[in-house]
Amino acid sequence: MADRKSNRHCGSSLDDFLDEEGVLPEFRAQAIKEVIARQLGEAMKERGLSKAALARLMHTSRTQVDRVLDPANGNVTIETLQRAAELVGRRLQLELA
Repeated sequence: MADRKSNRHCGSSLDDFLDEEGVLPEFRAQAIKEVIARQLGEAMKERGLSKAALARLMHTSRTQVDRVLDPANGNVTIETLQRAAELVGRRLQLELA
């Protein structure tokens, strides 16, 4: 087992570690996508909407809805997310902190 004093990351936060590794923005973006996808999925369940039903409401394909709900997909626009959110009774809110 490595000595704690020799580990430069011991005692640092996860954000500090990811920043030092140069991957913090990527991890933050992925986390945001995962939260949005999960919340959209939950709102769909609350309203009893299937992916096919949401696709019809959005005037798009079920494949596109799959992309919206897949946090690994990086090609979904904010406008698409806003439209999906509105159709499930939610509002997408972005802010700079």
